[in-house]
Amino acid sequence: MRWSRLAIASLALAGLQAAAAANSPATALPVHQRKYAMGTVFDIVAYGDSAERAYGAIEKAFQEIVRLDEVMSNYKPESDLSRLNRSAHFRVQNVVPDLYRVVEESLPYSRMSVGKFDITVGPLSDLWKAELRGGPVPSASQLARMEPCVGYTKIRMVPPRGIEFLSSCLQIDLGAIGKGYAVDRAVEVLKAQGIRSALVNAGGSTMYGMGSPPGQAGWTVTLRDPSHSAGPTVSLHDNAVSTSEQSGPSLLENRRAGHIVNPRTGLPADVRFAVSVLAGNATAADALSTTLLLVGPKEGRQLVLRSIQTAAIWIPPNGQAITASSGPKIYLRTTNSFSTGGSR
Repeated sequence: MRWSRLAIASLALAGLQAAAAANSPATALPVHQRKYAMGTVFDIVAYGDSAERAYGAIEKAFQEIVRLDEVMSNYKPESDLSRLNRSAHFRVQNVVPDLYRVVEESLPYSRMSVGKFDITVGPLSDLWKAELRGGPVPSASQLARMEPCVGYTKIRMVPPRGIEFLSSCLQIDLGAIGKGYAVDRAVEVLKAQGIRSALVNAGGSTMYGMGSPPGQAGWTVTLRDPSHSAGPTVSLHDNAVSTSEQSGPSLLENRRAGHIVNPRTGLPADVRFAVSVLAGNATAADALSTTLLLVGPKEGRQLVLRSIQTAAIWIPPNGQAITASSGPKIYLRTTNSFSTGGSR
C-alpha cells in the first residue's frame, strides 16, 4: 500500500506554510491548492511573483496531473493504459509518449530487484485485493494460473512508441510508479510557468520540493515512522521523497493479506517496516520505495550505495531504523539506528 495519511499530510503542509510565512516578506506568501486525482489528494504549495501567477501555475500543474490520470489509470476503461492492456497481447501497439516513457522507466527497477518490483503484478494484486474486501484466500491453483500472466520480461518495448505483451493475459499496473511520474511532470509545468519554489505532494506518499521557501534551506518533511520514536525528517531542495508500507495484519485481521505483492512468490510481502527514499526525482523515489520494501534492507543498502544522490530508511515498529545514503541526509530524533554509507 502506498502510504497515504491525508490528515497528517495536511498538517505538515499547514506547518510548512506557517513557517515559510514567518520568514518571508509580505509579498512572498505561499499559495496552497488541493485537488483529488489518481485516487488520492494532491497538494501544491508555491511561491510566485504574485498570488495570481502562483494560482495560475498550480492550476496548470493540476491539469497535467488530471491528464496523466487519463493516460495511466487502470480503473478507467478508456484510459491509454486500459486500452493497451486490452490490445497489446502479441501485437505491437503504439502509445502516447508519457505511457511509453513511464513503462520504460519502470524496467530498470525490475532488473535491479531481480523481478521483485514488477508493473505486471496486477493480476496477482487483484486476487489479494479481493480477499481484503472479504473474498476467499487465493488458492495455490489460482496463484499458479497467474504465473504466465506476470513477468516484466514479457513486455517488449519497440521504440519510439511501441509496446507488445508476450503473454495472452499480461496486464500492466502503474500504481508503484505513476504518482511519482505525475509529480515530476507537475514540477516541470510549474517551472515552465516561472515558479522556482514549490512543494508538490501526492497524498503524503510522494513529494517533490522545488527550490526552498524564502529564508529556509529546504522544505522540511517528517517521514512515516511506525515506531513513533525515530522522528525521521528530510529537507527537500530540488529532490523528492517517497514512502511505502505494507498493510498491517493488526488492521486487516489477516496475516497473509496486503496490497504489496511479491511477484516472485505470488504472496503479499511479509514486511513490517516503512521505507522512505530520497532521490533526485519523484519517479525514482516512488519506484525505489516499493523496490526497497520488497528487497529488504540488506540488499537494499547496496542498491542505495550504487545509486546517485539517493538515501533510504527502513523503520520497523520497534524503532531500530536502518539507513543508507550515497549523499542526501535523513535526520533522526533518536540514535536508535544503524547507518551505512554516510547517512545520519
